[in-house]
Amino acid sequence: MEVSAVRIDDERLPRHIAIVMDGNGRWAKKRFLPRTAGHRAGVTSVRKVIEHCLKRRIEALTLFAFSSENWRRPPQEVSLLMELFLATLERETEKLHENGVRLRVIGDRVAFSPALQEKIAAGERLTSENTHLNLTIAANYGGRWDILQATRALAEKVARGELCPEDIGPDAFKLQLTLADLPEPDLFIRTGGEQRISNFLLWQLAYTELYFTPALWPDFDDQSLDQALKDYASRQRRFGYTSEQVEDLVSENVCTKTSEFR
Repeated sequence: MEVSAVRIDDERLPRHIAIVMDGNGRWAKKRFLPRTAGHRAGVTSVRKVIEHCLKRRIEALTLFAFSSENWRRPPQEVSLLMELFLATLERETEKLHENGVRLRVIGDRVAFSPALQEKIAAGERLTSENTHLNLTIAANYGGRWDILQATRALAEKVARGELCPEDIGPDAFKLQLTLADLPEPDLFIRTGGEQRISNFLLWQLAYTELYFTPALWPDFDDQSLDQALKDYASRQRRFGYTSEQVEDLVSENVCTKTSEFR
């Protein structure tokens, strides 16, 4: 039976999926193509995953498109990635809007060209009221950057007398992070066979279930995503509780989803 035919109860699905899309370059190399061909093929996988998340009624999808460390890549590749980002926004934003997808880009945009910054802002404005899927693209993003910018924001509030240091706790800190209005990721997926987080959502992934697959990103499709969802659904999320406590809470109808143990 195909993976896509497997039924997964809605209550066992994650609310928020975060993905490191790795393997575009290796996919191209295996086919004796330039790395840029892999990046272009990767856009097709992005489209497939978004469509499947809509079908599965996933609340939020966050994709790591370009890290703050990726500027170290060859200038020609970086330039192509920026051009591909701009072209994809121009081509896909209206489709996202028609399908009720809210688009948001997180990361330090200062390094982007004015044209790309404007296209990002326009896409965010157009889709801001959509509710079917929260799609977040992390570009020129790093988890350490996210934590530092949140720390600076809190420090500025303290300096202005708007906040006392002793009032700074996890909840106050989370409000300054880039994904403050979304549930923390339930499922983290990394393609390409590497098994590391790579400076992605460092604070937000504290209790996230990690899933690593050898599939290269251009080969990752709806069946691949369903395999990850099936694996996720088989796990018991405890958030510090024992297995017995989790089972008791569920049996007592205190909560219906493991994500409610946050």
